[in-house]
Amino acid sequence: MSRSARLRTALAGSAAVMMLAAACGSDDDSSDEDASTQEENGGADEGDAEGEDDSTDDGDGEEGGDLPALPELTEVNVGYVSAVDQMGVAIAQDLGFYDELNLDVTLADPFPTGVDALTALDAGDVDFVQVGTPSINAVLEGMDLVYLGNYSGSSSQLGIDETMAMVATAESEIDPDDLTTLAGKSVGVSIGSINHMYLLGLLEENGMSADDVEIVNTPPPEMAVAMETGSLDAAIAWDPWPITIRNDVDGVFEAVRGGGYIAYIGYIVSTREYAESNPETVEAFLTARAAADHWMRETPDEAAEVTTRWVPDTEIEVAEEAMQYNVIQLDPRFSACNYLALDTTIQLFNDMEAIDGTYDVNDHFMPGPILSVMERNPELFDDLPEIPQEAQITPDYTFVRGEAESACPQG
Repeated sequence: MSRSARLRTALAGSAAVMMLAAACGSDDDSSDEDASTQEENGGADEGDAEGEDDSTDDGDGEEGGDLPALPELTEVNVGYVSAVDQMGVAIAQDLGFYDELNLDVTLADPFPTGVDALTALDAGDVDFVQVGTPSINAVLEGMDLVYLGNYSGSSSQLGIDETMAMVATAESEIDPDDLTTLAGKSVGVSIGSINHMYLLGLLEENGMSADDVEIVNTPPPEMAVAMETGSLDAAIAWDPWPITIRNDVDGVFEAVRGGGYIAYIGYIVSTREYAESNPETVEAFLTARAAADHWMRETPDEAAEVTTRWVPDTEIEVAEEAMQYNVIQLDPRFSACNYLALDTTIQLFNDMEAIDGTYDVNDHFMPGPILSVMERNPELFDDLPEIPQEAQITPDYTFVRGEAESACPQG
């Protein structure tokens, strides 16, 4: 069966996606292909040519006119952070979605933070990375980034942060019901990352500022030891770290989970030069990522098992718990809400003097490729909340803050 035919089988629905996942792990190629062909024959797109025989397709990606499979194998290097909410790039690798679109993807070793991932992107070591708040400083420092889609977030509302949590030691006397008890406490975050933003949002919501706590720059993998030795009263991180720390360090408890404190941003980004020079590759990559997100939403327990192979030292119980939060935020689509989320974050950081300056988000969004994926493959998104009509965008959309605020629910 051709590459494009096999991908369309995966895109036909969750049952077909699960069948492809099983096929990838089987030694019986003939039986797997027969099963995929039967599933495809029962779920072909209405746009397919009538009576089309997939077995004769030459794999050029033109079949049906709706799949951006590349005409030849294209090498792509991708960076990601060691976090559950970034597992889409690895899931797509495990399930063969890249292969089906003629992408030869190499995943870099997981980076500890988005800052490290962006350094690799700037050096040309990778072509795409998944990053949120660190992109803001990168742009302010002159890096010409473009936002291509979400790896985590929401296009139907503004506030969503279920993959973020703060854990605290029993000795800290931090009261989850009265977060003003954070005053004077040492809190570990990765400065400039999403967990730093979460802390700032949490403090603002409780009438506090960054001056009211001691912020300690701490990479998530080092937070457990810091709490165990008493160097930190609390720590904020993305999953799986809060769950791992809670399980590994005696007396540590989860003080806050989610809460809508921030306009969550988690983007798939590249350099403008690469994206403009490789539009078909960008669209193919985003299609594979959207297929992976759909599979994770449909099969979170299976996705958790894959996660244990890609996030070092993650126990299956931790991955399963983290994945339940992760799938809530797996929305790769773009809308006015995603522009608003970035603009809100920039303004928050600037107001709290965490960054020096702002920029126009219109200059760094490139929505065309993901909007094309949404149009070509609606079945990858039909389980997601509907984007409010007023928040829907076109490739030439121009963000106006007041209009976006009216269009996007707060969450």
